[in-house]
Amino acid sequence: MILIMTQVAGRGDVTVATLEAIESRVLWLATSIVHHANRVRVTKSGVKVGGHQASSASSVSIMTALYFAWLRAPDRVSVKPHAAPVWYAIQYLLGNLDRSYLTRLREFGGLQPYPSRTKDPVPADYSTGSVGIGATMPIWGALAHRYVASHFETPPGGRQFSLVGDAELDEGACWEAIIDPVVSRLGEVVWIVDVNRQSLDRVVPDIAVGRLTRMFDAAGWHTITVKYGRRLEEMFGRPGGEALRQRMDEMPNEEYQRLLRAPSAMLRERLRGPGGSRHDIGRLIATLDDEELARVFRDLGGHDLQLLLDAYSQADAARDRPSVIFAQTIKAWRLPSEGHPENHSALLSNTEWEQLADELGVDPTDPWAGVERGSAEARLCHEAAERLRRHVTPLQPGPSVPDNLGVRHQGTVSTQQAFGRFLVNLHRVAPDVAARVVTVSPDVASSTNLGGWINRVGLWHVDERIDWFADDTDVLVHWSATKHGQHIELGIAEGNLVGLLGELGATWSRSGRALLPIGTLYDPFLNRVLEPWSFGIYAGGQSILVGTPSGATLAPEGGAHQSIITPAVGLEQPGCVAWEPAFGQDLEWTFLHALSTLGRPEGTSAYFRLTTRPIDQSLAAVPEDAEAREHRRKQALTGGYLLRVSERAPQVTIAGVGAVMPEALAAANELAVGDIAADVVCLTSPDMVFRALQARQGIREGSADILDEIFPAGRAAPLVTVIDGHPHTLAFLSSVRCQPIACLGVGDFGQAGDVDDLYRHFGIDTNTVVRAAIDLIQGAPS
Repeated sequence: MILIMTQVAGRGDVTVATLEAIESRVLWLATSIVHHANRVRVTKSGVKVGGHQASSASSVSIMTALYFAWLRAPDRVSVKPHAAPVWYAIQYLLGNLDRSYLTRLREFGGLQPYPSRTKDPVPADYSTGSVGIGATMPIWGALAHRYVASHFETPPGGRQFSLVGDAELDEGACWEAIIDPVVSRLGEVVWIVDVNRQSLDRVVPDIAVGRLTRMFDAAGWHTITVKYGRRLEEMFGRPGGEALRQRMDEMPNEEYQRLLRAPSAMLRERLRGPGGSRHDIGRLIATLDDEELARVFRDLGGHDLQLLLDAYSQADAARDRPSVIFAQTIKAWRLPSEGHPENHSALLSNTEWEQLADELGVDPTDPWAGVERGSAEARLCHEAAERLRRHVTPLQPGPSVPDNLGVRHQGTVSTQQAFGRFLVNLHRVAPDVAARVVTVSPDVASSTNLGGWINRVGLWHVDERIDWFADDTDVLVHWSATKHGQHIELGIAEGNLVGLLGELGATWSRSGRALLPIGTLYDPFLNRVLEPWSFGIYAGGQSILVGTPSGATLAPEGGAHQSIITPAVGLEQPGCVAWEPAFGQDLEWTFLHALSTLGRPEGTSAYFRLTTRPIDQSLAAVPEDAEAREHRRKQALTGGYLLRVSERAPQVTIAGVGAVMPEALAAANELAVGDIAADVVCLTSPDMVFRALQARQGIREGSADILDEIFPAGRAAPLVTVIDGHPHTLAFLSSVRCQPIACLGVGDFGQAGDVDDLYRHFGIDTNTVVRAAIDLIQGAPS
């Protein structure tokens, strides 16, 4: 049969036979990549290398049809994590991956276990690996591209494909994304579900596809099922065929998988089923010899290249909404472990690998041979490579972020309030920079102080939406939406927030346009989204995440909403700088600096932990002298500054962070009344100070100068640290001058109350700081 692909791919005809030959070579290469890593290459540690031959095999047909006969250059694909060897094999045949890498799966500097944008020699379109997270990335990639295209000139986007395992749909991240109201309008999104009926430990129970199809339908998706291949469909048209179809439709996953491994006689007997149609089915399958019966029983749509391409065509025609294709496949297709319930991590033996080579017509002594020069397969590989070749989009320079906004921070203000005012002031003082800002919130925009910003810049949506309350004078925030707004409001699913944030933060490397993405969420929910947030940073996204309000300072909300460990999370997150300013001026300086680090090759993300506790801004004692003020700014950007310096050598140093700085200062004043000299250090970023300590120890590169400025050797003294978070977060500070330390913080679940009640309960109040300081000085346990 001839497949006419000219209208789709803009080139000549492709035969099924040519695609099938490439399909066999992809299967061989993918299997051999894993085989070499485990059976040939010596691993000195003795730790199993691993890989996924079975999961790769079920995706070979789907990916062969997609890459060699369908995709265009603007299209992007998120590859099922356990099908990474298939993707590497395809990149090799397309000429994008050097042959030397095929023997380096899971080797340091080699091919990654799962496709990676940042670690692989051939950057993947999307980093995958954590199931459920990579699957959703094309949704957020589609939204991010639409946002960029509606604000700047950018190359047109293509389709956004996700290759997903059926067991992967158990992940809640998938459904949070699927049901968000905006997603049903993204016609460029296509999910291809590899329905191989198996997860890691077992066969997926019962028959799930019908239920999943209805769930996608209800979410507004176009659903397509590629269930049976053309051989089986032809059998269904014969006498007894409808009975056979019904039997296979109703067959539980477990029974189908068992029959894949059944001897011929058992297959014939059990396939007839228990009902009244046994004889009709028996007569039908009696026309097939054992080999034909086995082949027909395995003839599923997910391994029929023609039917897969037909399904891709159907999805391409449904541009008004996203599409999902359920492609029925066999895990470990054409491998010895086919159908085995425990084949997820199974590896071919050397003998089995050689037998596979014989079956596929490959020379095992030359396992990395490509397709034959001058052959139809070679021509198709070359044509596909040319069709998929992308032109590099250079990064367009963006406006310079100013050092300050020239704002005087006065009165009693919380850092959350200061954040809302910062965005409004940025729009006024630096409109060119503000034009690059896009804010995102999961239904908490007004309660994280984004209202003023939204009223200035408007909401962005894929469709224009009327604000029916625009004429209601009692409504403070205006929610009219256009394609030119700069705030994106999502449903209350924080995983979607960080997913979109990651992709908005990757536009600099995808379309050459750097955005300045800022997301807000309640700080206690940072732990809920830690993995997808971290994964977005790993994949190259650069953004700012604002967690507010935070800590036990969120006293009336009780223990359920009082974040404890988030300061340590921020400090320990790679690719991100954590900030917790106490004062409005510090927030302005550090936030501007964080914006300046976004959207470039060596850029970095940031996390800001803010609070709703109003603080007297005069406590910041910001210098009036321009030179001293600039020195303070630079110190704030490197981690902190000496806020209070005692007249004589200190007997104790109090180091505080964020909302508890008033307690730190009050404690120093009380100690002074008792003739105890105390310095006070205001840390804007324990993260930056820890990096400086590691730099001084030679563990990492960087400057250690800030250590001498905030903890000068001549003023070394015992330390009391205080933070509205877990006390261990600041324990490293004792290493700066090798001084005794008492770490105060929140180490347990709280309850509702006023701030003073909670501070006393957890021991981060003024009196506890004073007692801890006196105990240290006297050498008694704190």
